[in-house]
Amino acid sequence: MATVLSARPNTNSTGTTNSTTSRTLSTQHHTLSSNSDSASAHSHAPYDHVPVQLPSHRHVSNSHINGNGIPSPMSRRRQRPIKSQYPANSTEKHVEYILVASFDIDRGSVMEHQYPGPVGGDEHMLAELMLPDQTHLRSQDWTIFFLHKDAAGEEDDEMKQRRRRRRRRRKKQGEDGQMKAGAEDREDVDGEDGQGEEDEIDGDDDNFDDSSDEETFDGPPLVYVLNLVNTKQDHTVKRGAVVKAMAYFANPVIETLAGLYDAVNAMDLSLMPRLNSYDRFILQSSDAKDLFLEKFEAIIAQRMAGSNATPSNPALTAPSPTMNPSQRARYGLPRDTHELESVVPYAGIPIPVKVPTALLPETVGDFSLVKLITTFSTPHSTSPQPFTPTHPHLTTSGGLTHPIIVLLNALLTQKRIIFLGHNLPSSDVAEAVLGACALASGGVLRGFTRHAFPYTDLTKIDDLLKVPGFIAGVTNPAFAHKTEWWDLLCDLGTGRIRISNRIEAVSPIPEGVRFFQQPGHLPSASSSSTAGSASGTAVTGISALAAAGASLSAGLGGSGLMGTVISGDATGDVAFMAGVLRAIEERHGEGAVRRKFRRWIVKFTRLAAAFEEWVYGASMLVIAPTPPTTHPPPSPFVVEHTSPGPSTSSPKPNPNNAGPSPLSLPPEVLTHGYVFPTPQSKTNELAANATRIEGWRSTRSYYNFVQDTAASYPRRPVKSVDLQHLHDRLAKLRLSSEGSGAVYLAVCQMVRGEREVEELLAVVGGGFWGADGGVQGGALQGAAGGGVVGGQGQGLFYLGFGLFHPKVEVREAVAGLLGRVREHEAGRHFWVGVGRFVQGAWERVERAREARVRDAEEEAEAAAGG
Repeated sequence: MATVLSARPNTNSTGTTNSTTSRTLSTQHHTLSSNSDSASAHSHAPYDHVPVQLPSHRHVSNSHINGNGIPSPMSRRRQRPIKSQYPANSTEKHVEYILVASFDIDRGSVMEHQYPGPVGGDEHMLAELMLPDQTHLRSQDWTIFFLHKDAAGEEDDEMKQRRRRRRRRRKKQGEDGQMKAGAEDREDVDGEDGQGEEDEIDGDDDNFDDSSDEETFDGPPLVYVLNLVNTKQDHTVKRGAVVKAMAYFANPVIETLAGLYDAVNAMDLSLMPRLNSYDRFILQSSDAKDLFLEKFEAIIAQRMAGSNATPSNPALTAPSPTMNPSQRARYGLPRDTHELESVVPYAGIPIPVKVPTALLPETVGDFSLVKLITTFSTPHSTSPQPFTPTHPHLTTSGGLTHPIIVLLNALLTQKRIIFLGHNLPSSDVAEAVLGACALASGGVLRGFTRHAFPYTDLTKIDDLLKVPGFIAGVTNPAFAHKTEWWDLLCDLGTGRIRISNRIEAVSPIPEGVRFFQQPGHLPSASSSSTAGSASGTAVTGISALAAAGASLSAGLGGSGLMGTVISGDATGDVAFMAGVLRAIEERHGEGAVRRKFRRWIVKFTRLAAAFEEWVYGASMLVIAPTPPTTHPPPSPFVVEHTSPGPSTSSPKPNPNNAGPSPLSLPPEVLTHGYVFPTPQSKTNELAANATRIEGWRSTRSYYNFVQDTAASYPRRPVKSVDLQHLHDRLAKLRLSSEGSGAVYLAVCQMVRGEREVEELLAVVGGGFWGADGGVQGGALQGAAGGGVVGGQGQGLFYLGFGLFHPKVEVREAVAGLLGRVREHEAGRHFWVGVGRFVQGAWERVERAREARVRDAEEEAEAAAGG
């Protein structure tokens, strides 16, 4: 931590004007500096407009009451209050400090004002950070930089917060009398007690939120500083210009800062619901504009219930999902739930502000991945140049590896990266640095922004070089000639990426690479290796696999199609980048591109776990499922069957099952991890990725991910099976009816409550086989008159296949699962996306089950009467 602080680079130390003033807003939130998803989207029909209609006596009904008259888990949970991300009574502020620095030609960089008080640290360093190079040549420029708060103060605040939590828990224990002894200590570690209930301060089960754990292992939270500088030409002063910030030109007094400070912190975001990690991922995986609208409605209703709302006052009646957009705006309902619209009342003018509802880790600032990718892809596409030298960690597809993949590999393997923008605004290099951090994080990995320096210069080089694996932005071309300072140079002006000829070599050869050079683990030798491969490991066997119809790039983040593969693309990166560029050309939007890279990162972590388990025998990147010893609590949506075989009689529910019974899952559903289409594809793909996986295993982001995996496991709703693995098997393997039936039944048995449904939706929301080109199932959906929910790949498509299974118990269990998804506030959007073909099959299965139940009841009554 201390190293990072001392290595935080300063900005300009040489002034260009007689009076240069910069205003900085300092905040711990992403409120003013985060990019909202501006991808084009289409709204989906609400649940009430689903074309499939079922009879009112159907077992799976809109009523959440089971046979015992007990509300279902979804009904009970919906009665709990929705918590706000920014409560109205919170003491936290959107902006903590406003800083004003100026450059005087005689005195240098000077900190003029700090409101409402000193931020702490070296004031001269802060003043230099706020003044980019060559500001006087531009009308406006901005940067973002990060500050580390005092660790001692943070520890004191954390202890106070923990004491408050303990008091609230003791009070809750006294009221409920259901908490187990020792649960309090466990909550301090993982935020949960033995019953699965969360700490009251963090929200209950319905609003589970693990965002507070994002910085747990990385030290105190960062302070995000947004710095804006405006230039005003004035020939009466030295050097002909005065650079000041915003309204400070007209009224340069402390009252101006106070007014701005109060105005920004007066922004009301209390109607933004808090989302748990699964909800955030689901929201960012979809373009549906009314996704989780129910949470907004609930939090508005709660606010109205606490006010003087009366039925006779139409302005205070509860909002309805059927309202048009103008009516929704009247009640504060967003037109697009991906962002909340608010206002900053400054100088008597309401300034509109849009704040993202869901933000993922390492997402800071208003950057564009589309712009970053286009910058380096265009020169490579028009005039490809091989990388010289090559490096095993970076050029994983040979000398002509796509530049974006080289950049991604460099970020994952913690190389020193410089973004050079000669004669460009400092905002451009800052944007590129922040975009690169998000590119490699994908909302999954951490540790990039903490070592990122969106802007620096030559005067700070000594401090910069003390930071391993830094990501820095510069505008001075002198950096390009100092190859010993960096491992990768990304020139924003030319769109070219260079690998330093002084980059550290990989020596000795890692054990994981040698593993695939041993007999029995060699990649297929039936085809030629990729030309120009620099890794030293064979990336062969692709032609043979293509002939067999297997796609190595299939799965999370891949873009290959079943039966097709790009020759020589063992890693799948060529197909992946082709899909990304196609999405950009077709204007899918920034959100779609970010989702693709998130899937790529998820796939990479699962590949790394499979790599470690095979090579080293175990992996800390994954926790194997824990087989259940008892049945989960009964659900009104699932029919319990007494026989695992084909059922010829009416299936009998077991509503009176008050106690747990042993649950035995077949061994094939207790496996976990990444699913490979064939054993040879596993060898080929892991061998092709071996060098970058080995390079990643010694980095900050790797160890952060290990810690995050361990910390998140206790809060995972489904621990008995790996839902991602089971869904992968349905999507990527040719399973027998017995094998697929076991998978379907395991998923249906484990996914019962709302939390479990959310985890399942997060799994299917990632999509499979790469939605870049579509698959046979996607064509089937389109032909059936349905559609795929925007940004969700295949959605429920592979689960919907279970409605056509030859066994009746499998069909009915899948129908029950889809019924629970259909009832879920987010699942209803996935349900619309399956199309009429699957919806019609679901209706037929439900009607057939109801007919059998009626026949069985009539037979039982007749037998009793006889």
